[in-house]
Amino acid sequence: MLGSTHGTLTTDSRRARVIACGEQPSPVVHGRPADVDDLDVSGRPLYADVPDLDRFFRPESVVVVGASDAEGRPNTGITRQLIAWAERVGARLHPVHPTRQSVFGIPCSPSLADLPEQVDLAVLLVGDPLPVIGELAEAKVKFAVAFASGFAETGAEGAAAQAHLVAAVRRAGLRLLGPNTNLNAFEKFRDDLDGPAIALITQSGHQGRPVFAMQELGVRLSHWAPTGNEADLETADFISYFSEQPEIGAIACYVEGLKDGRSFLLAADRAARRGVPVVAVKVGRTETGARTAASHTGKLTGADTVVDAAMRQYGVIRVDGLDELQDTAALLARARAPRAEGVVVYSISGGTGAHFADLATAAGLPLPRLSAPKQAELHQWIPAYLSVTNPVDNGGHPVGDWRGRKIIDAILADPEVGVLICPITGPFPPMSDKLAQDLVDAAEQSDKLVCVVWGSPVGTEAAYRETLLGSSKVATFRTFANCITAVRAYLDHHRFVAAYRSPFDEAPRTPSPSFRKTQALMRPGQQLSEHAAKQLLRAYGIRVPREQLVTSAAAAVRAASLVGYPVVMKASGAQIAHKTELGLVKIGLTSASQVRDAYRELTDIARYEGISLDGVLVCQMVERGVEMVVGVTHDQLFGPTVTVGLGGVLVEVLRDAAVRVPPFGEDQARGMLGELRGRALLEGVRGGPPVDVDALIEVVMRVQRMALELGDDIAELDINPLMVLPRGQGAVALDALVVCR
Repeated sequence: MLGSTHGTLTTDSRRARVIACGEQPSPVVHGRPADVDDLDVSGRPLYADVPDLDRFFRPESVVVVGASDAEGRPNTGITRQLIAWAERVGARLHPVHPTRQSVFGIPCSPSLADLPEQVDLAVLLVGDPLPVIGELAEAKVKFAVAFASGFAETGAEGAAAQAHLVAAVRRAGLRLLGPNTNLNAFEKFRDDLDGPAIALITQSGHQGRPVFAMQELGVRLSHWAPTGNEADLETADFISYFSEQPEIGAIACYVEGLKDGRSFLLAADRAARRGVPVVAVKVGRTETGARTAASHTGKLTGADTVVDAAMRQYGVIRVDGLDELQDTAALLARARAPRAEGVVVYSISGGTGAHFADLATAAGLPLPRLSAPKQAELHQWIPAYLSVTNPVDNGGHPVGDWRGRKIIDAILADPEVGVLICPITGPFPPMSDKLAQDLVDAAEQSDKLVCVVWGSPVGTEAAYRETLLGSSKVATFRTFANCITAVRAYLDHHRFVAAYRSPFDEAPRTPSPSFRKTQALMRPGQQLSEHAAKQLLRAYGIRVPREQLVTSAAAAVRAASLVGYPVVMKASGAQIAHKTELGLVKIGLTSASQVRDAYRELTDIARYEGISLDGVLVCQMVERGVEMVVGVTHDQLFGPTVTVGLGGVLVEVLRDAAVRVPPFGEDQARGMLGELRGRALLEGVRGGPPVDVDALIEVVMRVQRMALELGDDIAELDINPLMVLPRGQGAVALDALVVCR
């Protein structure tokens, strides 16, 4: 660190370097270069820069470089589609080709320098877009689209070519979509549909087709951003932009890989602030590569685990399939915020209702028992031998007359009910036809969500195609699973938005005094000894046991008397990752003779194993509590992450942990504990007392501060075990491992 013998940069100097020296890309906030208040302690932006993409999606003028009208040429079909798109959005289109006088009857310019006006958008139908970028800069073009392939998607050589393209685009000062993109941005969207729209972002154009096709079911789409290789414009840019558009009710994404984790989180934060739901398919749930890590924490946290946690942290709704993406995005775009969280299942078959209720309850949907007065009201129209507690079974016959609508209205009038779900497993006319119509009519007059699952595999029935799909108020699904997924996401999203406070607003801007105390402890590229690691924890206010580092048996005996018997003795050295496996820990020592023998045994083992020691730790023995692990790892995409889980020697067997990406608030730290399968241990089991959860949360928050301030300098930090003592007694870090970057 600066001021120490190691000479690496401090956080202050890193911030100064980011602001003054322009690391690529230089942070931009609200369209201007970032200043100190816009950056956190490690020089990273705290707010998303929202690109002005109005002139991309609605340009006044467009140039097509490489335009063609020669039959049989690929560029010809693309040119024809762009001409039609330009007419729809009211843009003037200018073909550019060095040897043609006109293209499809439109006068053609031989080069960009010969254009009759400055243009907003350039579409590059050339095999190598790199030579054109400089000409675009001279012509002051704002946006460009590159369809060409053969870049980062092909391997190392293509990645190098893409890096040259990125550098040229930055020098030119324009924004580029692609390369390796397609024509999806220039599709024809239906303009006869009302209501909030879905904006679509895909890295694979074909994977967006099912969502685009939802227009034929009456779901409005407004934009499609096919990001391709994301050499410049990326998924995060479009999330930020779409979040600001008043007509957009939800953003649907198909993501194969994130370009920059921080940018994605800032964009998700902007969407959360605006209350705009983001629904995403993110491929790559399985771990495809082995991870080498010295710490337990590193072995607990796979790449997709971090992606999943980061999305959940900022309210991004992750789904697995394109069918779930369609249905969840459509519901979130169109449905108003719930008036209540209670879900009622209503059916004409007891078996159907029970089946759906089982699945919904297992998925976490709240199915409250209807009150006695409400049940009595429903039994006016439903036979007394049928259950109306929830699910509500009407037995079938009331659906065929005036009673059907009365039942639906009565359920929706219950103040505890926010969602009514009616599974119709198959067409049973005329009963199913009237039921569908009653549901639509009731939904039109209610401010509550009405969902229908139309289970027929045919899908051509009038009750489905005309009645249900013709309603903008009823959310119609084809499967139980998709309905449950979408409704759960709907309730979760609105609960999340109502409580959301951006962690970036509270993120520290300046280093703490603790940070400055730790500079002399850091050893770039090395692992710290346990003694040095605990000094680091102590500097950040994390409690460690009473202990002394000794270098002789006699000193060990004196230290034990000062620490107080019984004691634990451990070898301390920078080369030791896991002491227990090597026999370098001795516990429960109660006498001077045991301490002397333990010292000799520990040093003999270290000498035999070729391990260099800085001494032996004589530690206070802390027994009564729950062993936890709290740590920091450095994720390639998101940077430093914080993990908490059940600790001890079985940590890698149990693999019960939760992860968050800093910054996060105390509510998120408590949420981490709620995700643990073994969380009941913290509440006390088999007669044991509840532990000091507040002290555990405080340690997590202090470790987060370390991650924010030292994240560029720490590859891994592992506190295991952190002994969480009975309530009111705190938490003690019994062991710690730190690997510096």
